Amino acid sequence: MNVKPLSDRVLVKPNPAEETTAAGLIIPDTAKEKPLAGKVVAAGPGTAEVKMEVKVGDEVLYGKYAGTELHIDGEDYLIMKQQDILAVVEK
Repeated sequence: MNVKPLSDRVLVKPNPAEETTAAGLIIPDTAKEKPLAGKVVAAGPGTAEVKMEVKVGDEVLYGKYAGTELHIDGEDYLIMKQQDILAVVEK
């Protein structure tokens, strides 16, 4: 994959959705919650007005309806503006 986001956009690999519940029930794809966390795999350079605060490798939290879904090389990604990212998770 060779995708380079432009401006203040970020390419995020969402964490996988939960497959089962605590009781062991299997959740069908249509009922799974959209993940709200992921890992930054590419980031644009920013703009004159917007300094990039996230970098490749950061674990981030984002809004439920943030970004545009992409399917690249058999993998699912989200591309979004940096302002759609709510927080960076520090470990």
